[in-house]
Amino acid sequence: MSGSDAGRGSRRAEPLDRDRVLAAAVALADADGLGALTMRSLAEALGVKPMSLYRHIEGKEDLLDGMVDLVFGAIELPRVDGRWRDELRRRAVSARTVLARHPWALGLLDSRTTPGAATLQHHDAVVGVLVNNGFSLAMTARAYTIIDAYVYGFVLQEAALPFDDAEAGEDATGAVESAMAGLDRERYPYLSAFAAGHLARADYDFGEEFEPGLELVLDAVAALGEG
Repeated sequence: MSGSDAGRGSRRAEPLDRDRVLAAAVALADADGLGALTMRSLAEALGVKPMSLYRHIEGKEDLLDGMVDLVFGAIELPRVDGRWRDELRRRAVSARTVLARHPWALGLLDSRTTPGAATLQHHDAVVGVLVNNGFSLAMTARAYTIIDAYVYGFVLQEAALPFDDAEAGEDATGAVESAMAGLDRERYPYLSAFAAGHLARADYDFGEEFEPGLELVLDAVAALGEG
């Protein structure tokens, strides 16, 4: 047997389990989007036959449940005995970081009807830290909704920008200038001045708006707890 044959044999012999299937599915969605994820494409990525996957997952919905559970498992949990503001700030910053790596997950996080253990643990911890800090059940629901609406919305907006964090400075400035090139400055004087004086700065970073905005959101949540 040649060296290449031996290498292929060893890859085939690598055991397939649920964790490996889910990790490969997440990697495929990260690289090509959720639309590219099919049982066939997943099997090809793993070097197995599609029917082999069904020994470890029940079907597409079970696969999505598991993928969402992996994402929730990567977000830092708030400590239920901690100060709610500190814990939920840390959790929000972590959620933004994780979701930026897995933007396909945004439309799935709250859509699963059979959530996994990591998902349930995550929700339990967020509810727990709020309740343990004196929030009523109604205000806990409102606070959770407000914070996640901000985090998810920011990640969506950040993902839609015509440049990413790796394209800072002159590249970002160029992208703004290009987008604004056809703008009628007389018709839109305020937008033009805003773009030229702020967005087109070489040191402007949209991502730096996240934490100041988060503080405003947490201020609003604090007001709920006081009511």
